[in-house]
Amino acid sequence: METIRFGLVGYGKVAHLHAQALTEALGATLVSVCGRNDERRDAFAAAWHIASRKDVAQMAAMDQVDAVIISTPHPRHHDDALEAFAAGCHVLVEKPMALTEAECTDMIVAADKADKVLSVISQRRWYPSTMRIREAIDSGKLGKPAIGMATILGWRDEDYYASDPWRGKWETEGGGVCINQAPHQFDLLHWFMGPVARIQAEWDNVNHPYIEVEDTAVATVRFKNGGMGSILVSNSQKPGIYAKVHIHGSSGASAGVQTDGGAMFIAGRSGVAEPPVNDLWTIPGEESLLAKFKEADEKFFNGIDATTYFFARQIEDVVRAIKENSKPLVTGEDGRETVRIIEGIYRSGRRGEAVSFP
Repeated sequence: METIRFGLVGYGKVAHLHAQALTEALGATLVSVCGRNDERRDAFAAAWHIASRKDVAQMAAMDQVDAVIISTPHPRHHDDALEAFAAGCHVLVEKPMALTEAECTDMIVAADKADKVLSVISQRRWYPSTMRIREAIDSGKLGKPAIGMATILGWRDEDYYASDPWRGKWETEGGGVCINQAPHQFDLLHWFMGPVARIQAEWDNVNHPYIEVEDTAVATVRFKNGGMGSILVSNSQKPGIYAKVHIHGSSGASAGVQTDGGAMFIAGRSGVAEPPVNDLWTIPGEESLLAKFKEADEKFFNGIDATTYFFARQIEDVVRAIKENSKPLVTGEDGRETVRIIEGIYRSGRRGEAVSFP
């Protein structure tokens, strides 16, 4: 198996980024796309010179597709993944993995039964600045991760929500900032801190009267390792400021990353405005490295197309996992943990009480 043949499920804005990333990823090739709207699907296929099929079963049978990238609206992720596994395909699904923890578990079970790789788009794990934090944790430089903080101060305007009919509605998007913009930061938070034990949250719509869903959420988290966390995610700060994840260890040392700066990235509408950089680094003896990290990250950023580069690195990781019959860096269990945080925030806010995860 020299090259893994990929198909796309979905043909929206982010699908074009995945198509481009597949041209850049080593060991991968894009051969077809499927979806329910014939006109839009055919136009996408023509643009990328690939086959246009009705469903995953057709792609697998007619185009010998080995793996699919799912980029349909969030409520479709569960069913689309199950169809892909039934057709014998590996799955890389856009965030969030699904709408509920139970749906994620269905997907994990289906992947195991089919003996297929399941991974979830979390390309920010491949940022050099986030890798440094993971390495600092693994080497014990922070001690035990004791306090984690995830912050998004962003903005989405009315045109953004009008750009697709499914946006901004509970039924067709599944939520607001928590389920659409924050999964990347939630993924890093639990990647650094470990699984969540309890969440107490509040959420509301601050200044987006034209949508049903929340634009802001705050939460306090207790992790299963005993650590604590603080979450503030919002789309109500115009024009959008930054997204950050900070980790404070039991040793007293801290490390942080600004994953997004300036105007927030919107697939198909804007590029990555600022390089992801470490903005906090107090590990004893390494404090002076922060400036060097920033300089290196800015230089690296200027030499790549950040809108697709890190997607390509995750695709390559999935290719490796398929070929080696091993786990990808981002597993289905990781995707489920992110959804557990999202679902916990929504449930806690509705109930007005903490939500625990045994």
